[in-house]
Amino acid sequence: MQQAEDPARRRAVRLRRARISVIVAAVAVSVLAVLLVLAAWRDDHLISSDEGVTSAEVLSAGRLRSAVIFVTPDGETHNPKTGVLYPTKLTVGERINVEYRRSDPDLVRVAGRDARVAIIPAASVIVVAWLLAIPALWLLGSPPQLWLAAVRTRVDRARTRWSRARTGQ
Repeated sequence: MQQAEDPARRRAVRLRRARISVIVAAVAVSVLAVLLVLAAWRDDHLISSDEGVTSAEVLSAGRLRSAVIFVTPDGETHNPKTGVLYPTKLTVGERINVEYRRSDPDLVRVAGRDARVAIIPAASVIVVAWLLAIPALWLLGSPPQLWLAAVRTRVDRARTRWSRARTGQ
């Protein structure tokens, strides 16, 4: 009898681990996408708090990274190693206005663009991650009815704790 249960138990453990792995991957991708947007807002805040504006020339243009060169009012020429923030739709040789942090001219963005341009791509990544994770979870033996039951159980437990805390029990 023990031998018959072992393969079934091992399979159940493997499926549970697979489900957990899918959830961890989807949550990790979602958290990273949110952190990306938060980092963009932080960079925008840093630039806005000590902002300089000038004209720059686009040296190389790509979807994810574009290099620019610009001269600050003190006569220094800057070519940020990390490129310019929000580089979409730039062409080589184009003259653009950039906003930079005066105390750190390597932190530069295309004028008029901010972290809002990162929201849609980040949200798209999150949606795709979960659109892949949900069917995978379903195929691994975790249908939505079980998810709803788990949520209901947690909500009921939270209500019970809240009512006990409220009544002082």
